[in-house]
Amino acid sequence: MTAAHRIANAIAAFALAIAAAPALAAMYKWVDDKGVVHYTDKMPPEAVDKGNVEFNKQGIPIKRNDPAPTAEQRRVRAAEEERQRVVAREQEVVDRRDRALMQSYTSEDEIELARHRALGTIDTQVQSAQAYSVQLTKRREELEERRKSFGAKPVPPAIEHELENIGSELAKQDAFIGEKKRETAAVTARYETDKQRWRELRAIADAKEGKDQMKSTKDSSTAASTAR
Repeated sequence: MTAAHRIANAIAAFALAIAAAPALAAMYKWVDDKGVVHYTDKMPPEAVDKGNVEFNKQGIPIKRNDPAPTAEQRRVRAAEEERQRVVAREQEVVDRRDRALMQSYTSEDEIELARHRALGTIDTQVQSAQAYSVQLTKRREELEERRKSFGAKPVPPAIEHELENIGSELAKQDAFIGEKKRETAAVTARYETDKQRWRELRAIADAKEGKDQMKSTKDSSTAASTAR
């Protein structure tokens, strides 16, 4: 059967269905698995999940019902919805950070001042750690001289114990200083990023203010022209 014959048969079936049931409130058009078009006053149970078009009693289409999604379509849809939720959460974080940035600083100079203060605090901590390490190193040198003075005699346990503690403490201070140096790099990068983002947001805000001002001026001019 050609496509033209199928279309003609479908039209004829629809006309017969309408003529045979003039009092029906609705009629449904649906296609079976073989591609055959059907017109019925009720959807058969085996075709409920298929797409269909609903007509009123005048034969005018009033509603289109999409077919029930397949398992794969549901999986794809769920994955897309989850992706959109993730994107929305990420955008919310960005928007919240942007608002905080604009509320915290009114100029780039304020950002530079905040960076200087943060780095100053870290530098003070590093200097304190370095000074303590110098004291520990000096004390270790004194203890090592005392240990040498015993020659072949047994070294008092207290000296060995203190030397061991000093070595452990020096290692901690070295690790602390290394951590603070990494923190310095991170703070510098963060404030530089904040400064760049602040510039972008400020430019966007200025552009919006300019457009709003132009619109306000144009509206005022239009109102004045109308009044004349």
